Amino acid sequence: MAGTNDGVADDALYVLTAALLTPARFPSVLGDDYPAACATLALEPYAEGYGLVLGQDADGARWTVAVDDVSLVAAAIAAWDCGMEYDLSPDDRSMVCALPGWPLPVAVAAPGLPAPHDPQPDPGAVDTGPVALAPPDTDTWGPAQRRMGADEIAHQWAAWRDRLDEEQARTPDDGDGIPVRADDTRGSSGTPAGDTPLALHAGLRRALAEAHAYADTPPPPGRVRSSFAAGDARMLRADGPGWSLVARTDDVAFVLLDDEPGEVLPVGRGTALPGLLRALEAIAVRPV
Repeated sequence: MAGTNDGVADDALYVLTAALLTPARFPSVLGDDYPAACATLALEPYAEGYGLVLGQDADGARWTVAVDDVSLVAAAIAAWDCGMEYDLSPDDRSMVCALPGWPLPVAVAAPGLPAPHDPQPDPGAVDTGPVALAPPDTDTWGPAQRRMGADEIAHQWAAWRDRLDEEQARTPDDGDGIPVRADDTRGSSGTPAGDTPLALHAGLRRALAEAHAYADTPPPPGRVRSSFAAGDARMLRADGPGWSLVARTDDVAFVLLDDEPGEVLPVGRGTALPGLLRALEAIAVRPV
């Protein structure tokens, strides 16, 4: 894959991995919704979206190249997910921009090149260019880590669901849908989730109220996303200021809060949650 005039110079880019940046699918570390994720990379939030190609140049420097050939990048990701080889080489004309660094962690490196590093600024340039992209710090808790935690629950739903005692996770059929905490629920750090009744948790009540409000005032694209789940269900991901929700439309939900580092708060099925999930599913963006 050849470089662009935005920074990769005339060197080839050795592709290591790729990601989609579309309203229905984008790296959640970049933002709560699609426009916010685009803004992090200084890209216009076009409805068609982008493909993000992460690789190294001939000097080993990290680069993220945004391309408008979304279908090509999606095909590569699908092939890689199936364990198949795929030569991802977008045409030069599809390249939108090249940004130094990687916004996501990449565990591999191109063979025969120096270890991955941020590009060195051009000593003769007046403008040093954008600050190199970097993955979020996993040693601290914040919005990016909260969203990454919700993604992990969605990817490992069965394992997280097994950690809940079903009878304790379900609320009394009293119409309020107030969540309860199962005794064996633990935060992502492995520490006990605590003894504070979730029915009294102001942050959780606020998150659920804001999620309900999305049905009346649709949020920015990508704030609520729906993806495939086993059976006839769908997997829902919703985000808001300081909170993330992940749920199966036929089951319970889990909420993570900026104000509760490392905690995963289960929301029982009750009588109110099904209606909330139906409302979110109705406005969610789905992959094409």
